[in-house]
Amino acid sequence: MLAENEIEIWGGLEGTINRVGDAYHDQSEYSGHYNRPGDIDLIASLGIKMLRYPVLWEKHQPQKDTVIDWSFVERSLTRLKELNVEPIAGLVHHGSGPAWVNFFDGSFEEGVANYARLVAEKFPWLEYYTPVNEPLTTARFCGLYGHWYPHKKDNYSFYKILLSELKATVMAMRVIREINPDAKLVQTEDLAKVYSTPLLKYQADFENQRRWISYDLLCGRVDEQHPMWNFLTQEVGLTAEELLYFRDNYCIPYVCGFNYYLTSERYLDEDMSKYPVEFHGGNHQHQYADIHTVLVPLKEESGPYVLLREAYEHLQLPLAITECHLHSTREEQMRWFNEMWETVNDLKAEGVDIRALTAWAIFGLHGWNKLVTEPWGTYEPGVFNVSTGCPRPTALARLIQVLTRRKVYYHPVLETEGWWKRDTRPVYPANVIPMKSRKNKPKCQPVLVLGKSGTLGAAFSKLCLERNIHHMLLSRADVDITDAATIEQVIQELHPWAIVNAAGYVRVDEAEQAHESCMEANCNGPVILAELCKKYSIKLVNFSSDLVFDGAKDEPYVESDSVNPLNVYGRSKAMMEEKITQVNENALIIRTSSFFSPWDNFNFVTTTLADLKEGRKVVAANDVHIAATYVPDLVNETLDLLLDDQSGIFHITNDGETTWADLARQVAIMAGCDQSLVVGKPLNKLGLKAKRPNYSVLKSEKGIKLPTLEHALQRYFEAVANVYQSGAIAV
Repeated sequence: MLAENEIEIWGGLEGTINRVGDAYHDQSEYSGHYNRPGDIDLIASLGIKMLRYPVLWEKHQPQKDTVIDWSFVERSLTRLKELNVEPIAGLVHHGSGPAWVNFFDGSFEEGVANYARLVAEKFPWLEYYTPVNEPLTTARFCGLYGHWYPHKKDNYSFYKILLSELKATVMAMRVIREINPDAKLVQTEDLAKVYSTPLLKYQADFENQRRWISYDLLCGRVDEQHPMWNFLTQEVGLTAEELLYFRDNYCIPYVCGFNYYLTSERYLDEDMSKYPVEFHGGNHQHQYADIHTVLVPLKEESGPYVLLREAYEHLQLPLAITECHLHSTREEQMRWFNEMWETVNDLKAEGVDIRALTAWAIFGLHGWNKLVTEPWGTYEPGVFNVSTGCPRPTALARLIQVLTRRKVYYHPVLETEGWWKRDTRPVYPANVIPMKSRKNKPKCQPVLVLGKSGTLGAAFSKLCLERNIHHMLLSRADVDITDAATIEQVIQELHPWAIVNAAGYVRVDEAEQAHESCMEANCNGPVILAELCKKYSIKLVNFSSDLVFDGAKDEPYVESDSVNPLNVYGRSKAMMEEKITQVNENALIIRTSSFFSPWDNFNFVTTTLADLKEGRKVVAANDVHIAATYVPDLVNETLDLLLDDQSGIFHITNDGETTWADLARQVAIMAGCDQSLVVGKPLNKLGLKAKRPNYSVLKSEKGIKLPTLEHALQRYFEAVANVYQSGAIAV
């Protein structure tokens, strides 16, 4: 039974099975959920009270005469019951049903009802149902925008699909209650609102009225006096009988669920010149830009607090946020969930009957960057990251575990604002300064970044600034990591929650004659740092190298492979790994390789580009295979792992392997330079002092996968384009 006196935290699996043409895209297949019997126990470990769980029609009855195999879902639902997690059974999630039904002849609603009866007969103890998720959104995508089957693009199809989905909901709940009279409807819908210029107020008003139509129909509120009646009957062509069905067969939700995203609120402006072309659109009367309000300096009050209060005033029914998700960096995901948690609790304290906040996409989701119109697509981690097929908890998991225990969750990154509130966010028109943040940025515990003069240290500082992670960039003059007393003094004065050691001895060939200096900087100092970080419960990140391997393999090295360095530099890193692992089991060690950055002059790609532009030859090894690493990708992934409180060794490089010579040729091609300037030679002909492995490509067995090298190089060239002048790279 739902609690009425406190906000619960629910969970949800993105279970969409939507149809595009004749293909069905199954999110549970993409996430690997069907192949992991331990998922339910993992979900229960979060302490959540209820779980939106897919018991989907398209999965179980792809053909009309299918003999349903309930085994998987039965194990899941039974285990949830054993663990005291109440399931909310979702029967259709952004779907149009199996191929043997459609929205226009009654077969969809009849099919949903018949399937609902089968579910209720199989699981008579199930109490909470969402027969059709987000009917208004699904109807738009299927009938108005043409993204999903049946790919219609007209008002009549849109509203006919909507009525079909809602009638299916009514009929499904009716048959379910014949078996379980206590069954309850947890309906879901997008929490949306539209703002506009004065000229387009008519369009905004219409859409703001339409946003309630699915709930108004379900609650039996649509009759001749409803504001949309004339439009639906006279302009769309729906019959009075179709609409009045819901007045006579109303099905009031037990909880009205709303799904809110940063894209849920939009602004309309007829001056399209202010906005990028991808936001251009219009209706039959005006052409206008249709853009997310987070990207405009909106002067009206907006956001989930405002919209939820409006929803409660309109419906006067219990509410819940049934999806809370943000595709972004880890601290932004934490800020977003925490902000929504504070919002729903504030509303509860003010008398709004709001029951829950749902951590959505517990195992993440695939392909929503392209509205799930293609298989797989970009993966967005959720509460757990399932990149490897084995779920790894992210920072959200710890946040939720603390909140479900009714404790206060604290992390320094929550004291600074998310990108959607910062003055630095992209805002259109570009010459308008957004409103100032309403909240001052408090001082909080910093991340200490060591290595001020190096490539990595500077990159960490830049990206921490972009991600609004409070940090301090220190040089060797500020702290000598080989001096324990100095480090301890700095820790006591600055109280960091994490230390990123981006300093070290990096001259591989010179290290052959500077063994002591290399070992001191790359091993002894980091070990002292690790010991003190353990003493003060501070998270530590250290960096290692592909040069800990000997190149005997002819396939990528993974984290569990044995090390066998060939040179002094590699030995210093291997010894660092071994000793830090012994003295601080919570330390994070990143192995990487051959990194390049748009923000310094001292990396292979940048020096190669400069030489090619000046017509100079570039001599590079053609028999040394590497996985190059784009520094911004490396730093962002490292920060996410740091926030996830990961420990041990991780490999982070961009996807794909190359030789130094081929990398130089790829730079030449992308820069439009003469490829013949690149001279490939065997490693043993380059006169290098330190022995190197001929093969040191890194790959992660722990699910770390950066974009491809080609994509990284494209972004590198975009980044340096504005600073390249007169044949030289200036940064």
